[in-house]
Amino acid sequence: MSIVTAVLQEFDNEAGTTRRVLERVPNDKLGWKPHPKSMSLGELAFHVASSPAVICGWCCEDETTFTGEKMPQPTSTAEILAAHDQGIKTVKESLTRVGDEGLKKMWTAKAGGATLMQMPKTALLRGIVMNHWIHHRGQLSVYLRLLDVPVPSIYGASADENPFAARP
Repeated sequence: MSIVTAVLQEFDNEAGTTRRVLERVPNDKLGWKPHPKSMSLGELAFHVASSPAVICGWCCEDETTFTGEKMPQPTSTAEILAAHDQGIKTVKESLTRVGDEGLKKMWTAKAGGATLMQMPKTALLRGIVMNHWIHHRGQLSVYLRLLDVPVPSIYGASADENPFAARP
């Protein structure tokens, strides 16, 4: 099995879980923050929805220059879900285009003329596309808990949902 095929199988599983979390984001709380230094609920949800596609785009480049662009401010949960759904398609297209051979190449991140990091594109894919995405999804589930929104099952039961429980 190719690297891309294996990653896309895992990605599909995570994408479904991520969508279930994003579906719980309440429209009327998009501006809410748990702390002044935190992203708002809407910013974080949009970041979770869109970051895999953006970062997979970096896999299509050998060098990415960061310019400090501000995070978009979504206006609805529907906009967040649309970004997620489009992003899933973009990831699949990007990884298919890059292919296993492309993932063996190096990637460099720069900002202000300085090199921030270099790594193989396989490490970019695992560490920043997948792990970064899952990390922020976890943050999002905490935001939901703090807002008393039922948290879906992610890797196992949550306090609100247990798909593994015996059914009557």
